[in-house]
Amino acid sequence: MEMKDSKQHSISYSWLACCIKCFPISSSQSSLPPRLSPVDELTEKQGLVLSASKTTKRKPGGWRAMPYVLGNETFERLASMGLLANFMIFLMTQFHLEQASAANVLNIWTTAANFSPLVGAFISDAYIGRFLTIGFSSFASLLGMVTLTLIAGFPQLHPPPCTSLQLLHHQCQGPTSSQMGLLILALGLLSIGTGGIRPCNIPFGVDQFDPTTDEGRKGINSFFNWYYTTFTVVLILALTVVVYIQNNVSWVWGFGIPTFCMVGSIVLFFFGMRVYVYVKPEGSVFTGIVQALVAAYKKRELKIPTESEENVVALYDPPPAATVVTKLPLTSQFRFLNKGAIVLEGEVKQDGSRSNAWRLSSVQQIEEVKCILRIVPVWASGIISFVAIVQQSTFTISQALKMDRHLGPKFQIPPGSLIIISMVTLGLWVPVYDRLVVPALRKITKIESGITLLQRIGIGLVFSILSMVVAGLVERMRRASAISHGREDGVAPMSVFWLAPQLSLMGFAEAFNIIGQIEFYNRQFPENMSSIANSLFCVTMAGASYISSLLVVILQHVTGGHGRPDWLANDINAGRIDYFYFIIAAMGALNMVYFLVVARRYNYKAVVFANNKDEKSQIDVELNAVKP
Repeated sequence: MEMKDSKQHSISYSWLACCIKCFPISSSQSSLPPRLSPVDELTEKQGLVLSASKTTKRKPGGWRAMPYVLGNETFERLASMGLLANFMIFLMTQFHLEQASAANVLNIWTTAANFSPLVGAFISDAYIGRFLTIGFSSFASLLGMVTLTLIAGFPQLHPPPCTSLQLLHHQCQGPTSSQMGLLILALGLLSIGTGGIRPCNIPFGVDQFDPTTDEGRKGINSFFNWYYTTFTVVLILALTVVVYIQNNVSWVWGFGIPTFCMVGSIVLFFFGMRVYVYVKPEGSVFTGIVQALVAAYKKRELKIPTESEENVVALYDPPPAATVVTKLPLTSQFRFLNKGAIVLEGEVKQDGSRSNAWRLSSVQQIEEVKCILRIVPVWASGIISFVAIVQQSTFTISQALKMDRHLGPKFQIPPGSLIIISMVTLGLWVPVYDRLVVPALRKITKIESGITLLQRIGIGLVFSILSMVVAGLVERMRRASAISHGREDGVAPMSVFWLAPQLSLMGFAEAFNIIGQIEFYNRQFPENMSSIANSLFCVTMAGASYISSLLVVILQHVTGGHGRPDWLANDINAGRIDYFYFIIAAMGALNMVYFLVVARRYNYKAVVFANNKDEKSQIDVELNAVKP
């Protein structure tokens, strides 16, 4: 899905973009490749070649396919979110890992799971297509969930239980090498499943509609609305019902229910085989990027044409395909890459095609590489801000465990359910922002989206810093309260809702930063690179998880000593998590300075319509008119 006009940025898409976190859409979607029936797909895979006259195109499945597509995604999300939301508690209470070690395991798993969609998108686009990618990955996820359920169910597959006294003095027996290896195997299988399902499920649903018709376009818009609705319901169920079962019934049932949901996801997905429309893989855009770099390197000895010479020197700039809506004009930024488009003798055939794509690159390919080079500095600034966001599922949970979680005389709020506070904040703010704030800002700035995309990202960075400052102050109060009251269980007589301010601020950070980043990538990448655009967001999350894990390891080694525990000690009252939060806030402040520098120097993408090369895109003109 490409954002071609900010008017299309509806509320439902904003909520969807923020909630789903990562949904790479392959390049083949925007080029509208031929749709194959299941028979054609199977025949081609068997190596048989059908003539065009014998190839039967199948009518898009449309809403007939939606029960299977949405059902598959709903059950899969319920399964995965049911595992992730409370996994920190499982590692600490069932595997008896120390707080920092549990956070590292969770961060490393999150890193792998967020890098894997980039690989999954490439395999799907270039080789096997979305259907097979989703099918294979679904079975990988199921195997991972079955393994986790077995780990929870069989005593020999996890450490023995602790007595209350052992738990209080942190003397529980940890996992053996084989037990830890089995856990890593389960998480690895889940990462493989994530890598194939996340980048393909939404575009596979879009494939079921014909975007060349009004009915198909309306169906696509409704599909996103329904997708968001089902995802929201699933998220609420995962963070409440599933988490409650894990904490208060048993981990076997808590993992078993998501596992059965995954079985239902696979069954529904394959039930729809006779209804689906299959889009054949068209190849990955990574090949074109590498070709442009190689061509520029091979012609590195040539003189870079000046702006006046570019009209005289022969540059390879073929007309775009009929399905391409916008075309990138040649720019002077990163001019050394322009060498790759210089036409030398014998490099262009009589029909206008290239004799060797690794020696001659088109202007469009070169500008696509430039888009990546321009965006990377901005992308890097998002990693540090996400370090703050990932703490919601790690040390925020540890804080909640040592606070009063009672809601009434008998019911206790599961720690893993507290993340709902940030999601409620986000859900309430986004419609207010889209319906009230943006129109008011539009009158002042004369920009359709109210503020520029980089301004929106910058506001999110500020909220992430404030969230960590507030988190550190609240933790300092909580720790002082716990120590002064000296309860045996170490629980501070403070309501867990003292964590609400930091979580609410994080909700604002996500509303501005996450949605801003997704829209920024989709708007600033060319339409045929949407898979890379959306995958970058996943890589941002992966980088943040890795840095968070690295920071934990460093603090464990350099803090403490002289008889004092380190800042991230298993006994949260003996440690200093508030210092940890303040360090992240300081990193965020330095990152904010870096962001302001790169944002000020950034030039928004300029495009021309493929059918009218003199007509500039008004969106990009507006964005360039106001510096961030």
